[in-house]
Amino acid sequence: MAGFNKGGMGGGMQNLMKQAQKMQEEMQETEKLLDEWEIVGTAGGEAGDVYMNAKKIIDGIEIDKSVIDPEDEEMLEDLVMAAILDGYKKADAVYQEKMSRFAGAAGGMGGLF
Repeated sequence: MAGFNKGGMGGGMQNLMKQAQKMQEEMQETEKLLDEWEIVGTAGGEAGDVYMNAKKIIDGIEIDKSVIDPEDEEMLEDLVMAAILDGYKKADAVYQEKMSRFAGAAGGMGGLF
């Protein structure tokens, strides 16, 4: 193999691996951020609130007592669902914003991720 430069090839691969490792670390940091990000889905003018993280893990629901009607369960169910869907929409936007930078780069890394 005349003209094969081991140093040049190895250095390029080593640099690529460092970039991949750095990107993986940044991705892990972003994943942690998404776990801790608080999203509040609301419905009925804040009569119902659903708390979740940017990965759509629900960790709380608050309902204003003034909207609770024992004779109208369906309205309460609709309120909770609307608040969840609002939260999911907000969580999707945050997730997309924070993770989109990794989507193109991961594909460009030859499938390393």
